[in-house]
Amino acid sequence: MHISAKADYATRALLELARAPERPLTCEAIADAQGIPFRFLKSVVGELRRAGLVRSQRGCVGGYWLGVPADTITLLDVTRAVDGELITLRGEPLTGLGYSGAARGLPEVWRRIEADAAAVLGGVTVAALLAEAEAEAEAESGAGPVAAQGVA
Repeated sequence: MHISAKADYATRALLELARAPERPLTCEAIADAQGIPFRFLKSVVGELRRAGLVRSQRGCVGGYWLGVPADTITLLDVTRAVDGELITLRGEPLTGLGYSGAARGLPEVWRRIEADAAAVLGGVTVAALLAEAEAEAEAESGAGPVAAQGVA
């Protein structure tokens, strides 16, 4: 399975937006924070906006916000918003794929792989990824609940 740069960048942009939901972020700020090429990010954010995952506002206080709560956005939603089909074979969806003879069972294997990948991606939300990243950062800094209370 190939994870596209678009899906990776889109997820990282959504994580930045989820981290600061109280204010809009510009594409420049997101690109700088995540080390994403600005021009590429602009097109990716446009696709996320068309899918309803982000909303935008023009002007001095403009920028981007999440279009829906972070706990409702799955990695499957993100991938489908920017890439369309999860898995394709030579650019075609797996739905009508059929072979004869010795390869008769192969299309079902490809469809099971797609279903398994969809289940994994559909089970991970932007909110869960953000919470995990924040917990890891807290643990690395030693500022966990026990350390904050001064208990060893």
